[in-house]
Amino acid sequence: MIWQIEPLLFIMALVAAVTALQVRDLLSAVALLAAYSFFLALLYAQMGAGDVAFTEVAVGAGVSGVFFLVALYTMSTRSKD
Repeated sequence: MIWQIEPLLFIMALVAAVTALQVRDLLSAVALLAAYSFFLALLYAQMGAGDVAFTEVAVGAGVSGVFFLVALYTMSTRSKD
């Protein structure tokens, strides 16, 4: 295994998570959280945990991203007050 990739993937996941917390646009935050999950899945795969990586991609980036997008599009854009 190439051990130099692990710190790079960790740093990329950390940057995606911090950026998702700081961005003001909710759609961008959803995309960044999906990227965070994908980077973690790559990190798990690099460490040799293929089953955990597959689950992270399926649930973390896939299903959660879809749920977040559906929640965004069902919300109203303006407040009622």
